[in-house]
Amino acid sequence: MTKTTPLSFDRIQSYPLKDRNSKVDTHDFARAWSPGDSMDTWLKNLPDILAAKDLLIIRDRVVDAVFKQKKIILAMGAHPIKVGLNPVIIDLLERGIVSALAMNGACIIHDAELAMAGKTSEDVAAEIGKGTFGMAEETGRYLNRAMAEGAEKGLGLGESVGNMLLKEQFPYNRYSLLARARELDIPVTVHVAMGTDIIHFHPLANGADIGSTSHLDFRIFCRLVSELDEGVLINLGSAVILPEVFLKALSVARNLGYRVRNITTVNMDFIRQYRPMTNVVHRPTLDGGKGFSLVGHHEIMFPLLAAAIVEGIEGKEKGSED
Repeated sequence: MTKTTPLSFDRIQSYPLKDRNSKVDTHDFARAWSPGDSMDTWLKNLPDILAAKDLLIIRDRVVDAVFKQKKIILAMGAHPIKVGLNPVIIDLLERGIVSALAMNGACIIHDAELAMAGKTSEDVAAEIGKGTFGMAEETGRYLNRAMAEGAEKGLGLGESVGNMLLKEQFPYNRYSLLARARELDIPVTVHVAMGTDIIHFHPLANGADIGSTSHLDFRIFCRLVSELDEGVLINLGSAVILPEVFLKALSVARNLGYRVRNITTVNMDFIRQYRPMTNVVHRPTLDGGKGFSLVGHHEIMFPLLAAAIVEGIEGKEKGSED
């Protein structure tokens, strides 16, 4: 049996470590926290690496869009509402940072329930066996009546629900995205998949009303996307509906000749999923702009991004005054 001779490493050529191009440098490292420091200092202390670097780039792009008066659209699923983020989102609306909201159908349910009762999100596991899941009367009655009235008046779904909440003057309207956006005259579009929401099996549910108001909202959303060049779209916690709606709206806008190329897209969710990564981060920015993904719990990551944006705007305003 022939014995294999081990390869000798004696003639391997090496070079000095200092001459190598390295991805990580101590200049990029984080700096430790000192008690009493500010939020701005905390942001500056982040490492200039990976997601921390992306967070600050996203902040700068949003701040730049605000100062250029470009569109910043927040598309969202219902989970951000259920983890208590309405006050943070409302603050961004009031500051003129977020210029439009796009929601799935579940959002109007949880948002309206908050306005009506100051609470939402039933225990599905406890109710499904009894056949009582989704059977809260006021939720179905008020929202379906709102869509019926909106359809009759030729309004979109988001505006219809916002009008209803203001008309009824519910005790917790101050926590409602739809009510506050309506007061501020900020567009809210609602994109429904029939059968996905509890209000679709209420006796007052009418497919024609749901369809006409939501389809009008899609057309409104297409208009908003047509104005998104140099702007930002953030997808917060919608794994399917909003990524699909955004991609179609973008195709419509470009087909009609609108220039929507230099855009910033951001997907924020617990995990990286195919549809948001493809339809929000990658495909829309193939011809220009930049897509980002921030992974983490909504209740931590979105307030962090919002705080970074507010600090960035304040810093830029102070810099322009100096």
